[in-house]
Amino acid sequence: MVQKAKILLVDDRPENLLALEAILSALDQTLVRASSGEEALKALLTDDFAVILLDVQMPGMDGFETAAHIKRRERTRDIPIIFLTAINHGPHHTFRGYAAGAVDYISKPFDPWVLRAKVSVFVELYMKNCQLREQAALLRLQLEGSGKSDVGDPKEPAGLLAELSARLAAVEEQAEALSKQLDDESADAAAVATAAHLERKLTGLRRALDALEPGTGSGAPSLPSQN
Repeated sequence: MVQKAKILLVDDRPENLLALEAILSALDQTLVRASSGEEALKALLTDDFAVILLDVQMPGMDGFETAAHIKRRERTRDIPIIFLTAINHGPHHTFRGYAAGAVDYISKPFDPWVLRAKVSVFVELYMKNCQLREQAALLRLQLEGSGKSDVGDPKEPAGLLAELSARLAAVEEQAEALSKQLDDESADAAAVATAAHLERKLTGLRRALDALEPGTGSGAPSLPSQN
């Protein structure tokens, strides 16, 4: 069963949260509500999110301050943030949103189709990263298991390496298709950069797998960083 991605919706107005849920329900992911910046930060302590939709104008801790806290935390600093605002104070206001770490800044009322499309891109990138981490974890387990094998009971890694290679090839194909889609749609620079980062990590994992093939060297290769 494929694990669903979590999307954090942050807005102090219940009707706005309800509208966001209606728009994003078609993505069939897990939507998590937060009615304040403090509540959002609390949710981020325990759960991993693919993307955050953050209202700018909130009483108490506003969207800019909430984003600043999110970006200061190592656990959450790489989560994409899309700012939503009902007030447009001009370029300076928009620049402040990007300076706070947002990947996009959308004024209300917004086009539901556009918002859904933007969120779906970050959900796809998140899922590909999750798949990559799973492949790397499986490879690490195999390497550790090979090191602990008894001399009289050697483990044959060829079968598992073939399975890993096939799984990685599927992820590589999906990542390539996503990158082409982003290029075709002139997507946000942040989404394109994230996709490129994913492809670099895939390349590193492919090299690690290739190095394990018989005749390519003795010693276990170092695995690509998952940061």
